[in-house]
Amino acid sequence: MTARLDYGAELPDAVKAMSGLEKVVESSTLEPLLLELVKQRASQINGCSYCLDMHTKDARAIGEDEQRLHLVAVWREAPFFTPRERTALAWTEAITLLPATGAPDDVYEAMACQFDPAEQVALTLAIVAINGWNRLAVGFRRPVGSYVSHRHQELAAGR
Repeated sequence: MTARLDYGAELPDAVKAMSGLEKVVESSTLEPLLLELVKQRASQINGCSYCLDMHTKDARAIGEDEQRLHLVAVWREAPFFTPRERTALAWTEAITLLPATGAPDDVYEAMACQFDPAEQVALTLAIVAINGWNRLAVGFRRPVGSYVSHRHQELAAGR
């Protein structure tokens, strides 16, 4: 696949703004591994190979289990996810597929039982952000494969 445009070079302030949103989400009380699962699931739904490559590498770098990474697409049938993760993945699907789902009340209510109000906002913003990144990467055909995770450095530094 050939890249169509380097969106970061063309409008760096936009990428900086989206990265700022990511930093706000990362500073929340949401678990880093949960956020990587959310990013992986949204990227699967959106068919974003670049983001899937990035977030599976980041998840591995911070200690995610290989088996769980392979089963995110079928999380409902796999017994390896916690109730909190299952709720986050269901909310991810509801928000990512918003025109089809309308963010159903039962999915929201389950999410609200697992996450405090600030976490609900942070989780939803994490989903908004990854969907935005997916649309940039897919739309402009960001080449996949060269991403190298630096997340292991965060873990080593205690972040």
